[in-house]
Amino acid sequence: MFSGIVEEAAVVMQLKKEQGNLHITLTCSFASELKIDQSLSHNGVCLTVVGIQGKDYIVTAIVETLECSNLGLLEVGSKVNIERSMMMNGRLDGHIVQGHVDQTAVCTEVREANGSFYYRFEYEVDKVMQQRGYFTVDKGSVTVNGVSLTVCNPTDSSFEVAIIPYTFENTNFNQIQKGTVVNLEFDIIGKYIARLSNKYEQ
Repeated sequence: MFSGIVEEAAVVMQLKKEQGNLHITLTCSFASELKIDQSLSHNGVCLTVVGIQGKDYIVTAIVETLECSNLGLLEVGSKVNIERSMMMNGRLDGHIVQGHVDQTAVCTEVREANGSFYYRFEYEVDKVMQQRGYFTVDKGSVTVNGVSLTVCNPTDSSFEVAIIPYTFENTNFNQIQKGTVVNLEFDIIGKYIARLSNKYEQ
């Protein structure tokens, strides 16, 4: 479980395909503190550390993960938002993030607003999944590339988020532009509420 508060933007050092799997080597400042079998969020995807080499570490993404996320689009030099799993004895600064990406979205607009930035993202809508809570609500929470954000100006298939300078500088939001594919995880609490509502309406 994660909070959506990104610790660092790791850099992809190597990509190695093995059958349907993709082994991703990344470098970050705390790689030496990691352990084999430890879970980290990568652009919002929970992956297990399978190797450590100095300041580099390795994770593996399977076919299903590559199909429902943007990890298959990574290139050497790409920045990846990473977060270690949440410690339960601290403050929850973001919101409850599972590290289970629901689908991808495409950035359709980036605009600057007095030093901050507004990003609009559009995603494909599945009516059945919408009924199960896979949607955004105004001032609700959403995870974009592993970052816990507040929704504004949502529609049935899009929403905006505001990015402050610190987030822009310390995550891969500084690489997101019109046409960039990002990972989405909708709010788990909204999914539970939608599930319960549908259950008792039947």
